[in-house]
Amino acid sequence: MGERMRRILLVLAIVVVGTAGAVTAATAAGRGPGDSGGGPLAILGPKAAVTYTPAADATGANPATAASAKVDEGTFDQVSLVDGAGKAVKGELAADKKSWTTTVPLDYATSYTWKGSATGTDGKQVPLAGGFATLKPAKQVRGTLNIGDGRTVGIAAPIQIQFNSHVTDRAAAEKALSVTTSTPTEGAWGWLPDENGGSRVHWRPKEYWKPGTKVTVKANLFGVDYGGGSYGASNVSSTFAIGRAQIVKADVNSFQMVVMRDGRQVASYPASYGLGSDPNRNTRSGVHVVSEKFTDKRMVSEQYGYDVVEKWAVRISNNGEFIHANPASSGAQGSSNVTHGCVNLSIDNAKAYYDTAIYGDPVEVTGTPVQLSAKDGDIWDWTLNWNQWKALSAL
Repeated sequence: MGERMRRILLVLAIVVVGTAGAVTAATAAGRGPGDSGGGPLAILGPKAAVTYTPAADATGANPATAASAKVDEGTFDQVSLVDGAGKAVKGELAADKKSWTTTVPLDYATSYTWKGSATGTDGKQVPLAGGFATLKPAKQVRGTLNIGDGRTVGIAAPIQIQFNSHVTDRAAAEKALSVTTSTPTEGAWGWLPDENGGSRVHWRPKEYWKPGTKVTVKANLFGVDYGGGSYGASNVSSTFAIGRAQIVKADVNSFQMVVMRDGRQVASYPASYGLGSDPNRNTRSGVHVVSEKFTDKRMVSEQYGYDVVEKWAVRISNNGEFIHANPASSGAQGSSNVTHGCVNLSIDNAKAYYDTAIYGDPVEVTGTPVQLSAKDGDIWDWTLNWNQWKALSAL
């Protein structure tokens, strides 16, 4: 090949490479063959897609479940969820503006509608639309806590939740309950027989509470399906404290009632307990729990024919057992047992004990053949050993 031919081929190669580069550059700039060269092509983004929880047009939604809206390939401009009366539900928009969630529970049997808009990455606005309806319970069942916020209670105090109707699905209810303590405390829920028109569940520690423990109980019962069309009416919670360790040692054969506080004996009162020869009048043996107290309490028994008002009465069981003043038995106090089951003290001693007693204090009665049991009502939690108590859980 001559020198002239080599030069021609070299020029052709340069032209071809240059042309390819120009085509590549034009394509990268958004132009192609036949493009008039008016400017780069726009790269279109996807339109905003909004999804809802509960799903759009859902019915029978549980109002305890948070409602939310989420946008893909865009952000929310504004979001609101309104009920049938036009009232907006409180909610929070995420920092990235891609989701919005309710921050308060919804209501039963209510229709809700989404309002607002989102703007997609294509710059186009999409309106929020649709809505949902929450379920309508056949019955709303309310649970009530026995210990209020800020209270100080005794070391044997059980946490009690009393329902105003029967709870069929106890496991579902129990899963909604929690107890947290400032001091590690082993404990468990136990379901006792229905009482006062509804189911009841107690939480007790394995051993007496440690004094000074801070306790928070939460019953997130709103929206819980109890079965049979019944649902939880509301949430309840409480934070309280465990006080000093006061224990009454009540040995009926000693004719004394001894008060221990934080491991020290602080009082010993001459006492008279239930008449030993009559099992119906025996003071029940076992751990009783102080539940309430009265400066004056009317006491009536048709069986034994009395109707009297006694002073400084501290209830220790729902079977009629109290620690109270009784001048009529003063001659027996400290020497014999003659009562109808109560613990009788002098007026001064009963007042002294009354002033120190708080809900949850244990009263440990010993020395009688009749044991405290479920037949005696309300608080018999401590008559069961730990394995027996745990067996009362629904979980």
